[in-house]
Amino acid sequence: MSLWVWWEATYFAANVFPMRVPTSGSTGDSSNDPITFNTNLMGYPDRPGWLRYIQRTSHSDGVLYGSPTAEHVGKATVIEITAYNRRTFETARHNLVINIMSTEEFPLPYQAEFFIKNLNVEEMLASEVLGDFLGAVKNVWQPERLNAINITSALDRGGRVPLPINNLKEGVYVMVGADVQFSSCLREVESPHNQLRCSQEMEPVISCDKKFRAQFSIDWCKINLVDVTKVVTIRSNRPDPGPGVLPDMGEYNPPSEALKSRDYFADFLITLAVPMAVAMVLFTILGYSMCCRREGVDKRNMQTPDVQLMHHSSIQKSTKELRSMSKNREISWPLSTLPVFSQSGEVVPPLHPDNYETTSMPLMQTQTNLQNQIQIPQQQLSGQSCLNI
Repeated sequence: MSLWVWWEATYFAANVFPMRVPTSGSTGDSSNDPITFNTNLMGYPDRPGWLRYIQRTSHSDGVLYGSPTAEHVGKATVIEITAYNRRTFETARHNLVINIMSTEEFPLPYQAEFFIKNLNVEEMLASEVLGDFLGAVKNVWQPERLNAINITSALDRGGRVPLPINNLKEGVYVMVGADVQFSSCLREVESPHNQLRCSQEMEPVISCDKKFRAQFSIDWCKINLVDVTKVVTIRSNRPDPGPGVLPDMGEYNPPSEALKSRDYFADFLITLAVPMAVAMVLFTILGYSMCCRREGVDKRNMQTPDVQLMHHSSIQKSTKELRSMSKNREISWPLSTLPVFSQSGEVVPPLHPDNYETTSMPLMQTQTNLQNQIQIPQQQLSGQSCLNI
């Protein structure tokens, strides 16, 4: 098991080499043991911001890669690499010293960034794969000096994790720098026809795509051509952050223990007594308005015109009369309960007496209501029946 280290060529030459971290005292064949790596800057819990690390599984190689900036030039960076054997629980530690040097004497002003869809970042960092890609770019571009400047996973650019089907890859961005102008093939992406096809989510027509398609699936709509000589650097005037240390204000002087007692009676009056007094006054006013200022029926009648009182009295008398008449009316028995055929011709007496209160008669007859009803007499069967139609 080994840890691959790849340095990008922004400020020092690119190198890809395996670094094997030995496990001291290991017994037996440990080549197939699950081993994981932990990398951090010496004296810090994490790596520098420009350095990335990836290891898919405990049985695959770990990859440490990154691209430093001009701020890190001339500074030695010490990376602590710790290997853990998940079977034997053995550990091994190794320090990697990185010396960052400037490469201004070999400028690469023309830079092109490609997006390769069919590879992951650790697959692209392999020396043979990266060499094949740089060879294909050199065949199209024809520069004197060509080098990889930056390699970034698509996930670091906001890409989505692909579904685990059909061997889909995350994709990788590769920035390549050269010392000559862009070739006509690379310029074809900027044509209006290809820009229109890209806006319609269609593949652009690139004449040199066949030189890459055998091994690399390039998304030509995401290619980015940058001419560093024409880039205008915008510098913002930021305030001096300062050393980050507060000025010396002397020792802390806590308050003395001999504190004066505080009287909370005024606070009690303000928070409880005053609101309760206001509530009692409002309750008294409301009670007087609702209970002590009632006009009464006599006072209301005195202030009401006689015509309106007569009209109201006539409505009340009519209502009482209708109610008394409704109590004395007879309600015939439903036709469904009467005998269909009359055999004797006798008149059936009424079901209810004259003084029966029909206003309280329920719609559905129950056993409790039958005691107030008169039983229907049984019809005697005779030798001769008469059918009434």
